[in-house]
Amino acid sequence: MKVLVIGDVVGKIGVDAVKKNLPDLKKKYDIDFTIVNGENSADGMGITKNIMNDLYKSGADVITMGNHTWGKKEIFSFIDEEEKLIRPSNYAEGLPGKGKVLLDCKNKKIGVIDLIGRVNVGGNFDSPFERADKDIVELKAKGADIIIVEIHAEATAEKIALGYYLKDKATIVYGTHTHVQTADEKIYETGMGYITDIGMTGPKDSIIGMEPAAALKRFLTQMPERYACAQGEAMLNGVVFEIDEQSKNVSKITRICL
Repeated sequence: MKVLVIGDVVGKIGVDAVKKNLPDLKKKYDIDFTIVNGENSADGMGITKNIMNDLYKSGADVITMGNHTWGKKEIFSFIDEEEKLIRPSNYAEGLPGKGKVLLDCKNKKIGVIDLIGRVNVGGNFDSPFERADKDIVELKAKGADIIIVEIHAEATAEKIALGYYLKDKATIVYGTHTHVQTADEKIYETGMGYITDIGMTGPKDSIIGMEPAAALKRFLTQMPERYACAQGEAMLNGVVFEIDEQSKNVSKITRICL
């Protein structure tokens, strides 16, 4: 089984890159299951129903969110209805939406969990470690054969720590949020596949997807400045995890950078 994860989709350029490239990528790598992070897809902050549907039509099986889940208020009108749109599971109890999903694929049940880190992200979130344990138990009780965990976090140490913590509990752990693809993919001795960040899909000539002038002004002056998505040529980052269907261990990890 081959699982493709696409890094944080930023703005219209990122959405268009997914629409243009994802169908071909799925054919090229013979992909069975696809996860796309869409939390920056609407002007760099949040998601809309139209964008969500575009990502589904392009081939996404699950769309994950992060710290900008509520960036577009429109999401409150549809997040509870969408089984395959998930936001961080360790958000406070009682918020709209859900943090995990269980789907069928090739006679296997795949559980996907979305988590958010607590280091330098802002917000008051529950422990991603404790929530991961709880969600994994619940998914396995429902028959999950494969467990995939996304950790949307700023600190590389926090992501690595979660990967290490889950190495004998999950099939795949990967990070999002920093928009820079890391080169530290590894397969633990337990068979779990891991990478700290899968990267970004959006404007190539940018500062993590944002227009450089505004981002530079913030760094140079330490004054508030409104971010705007950059324009120009697109890039697409993603990772393919190959899973042995008998052992359910990851056998190969391939980074994609277009």
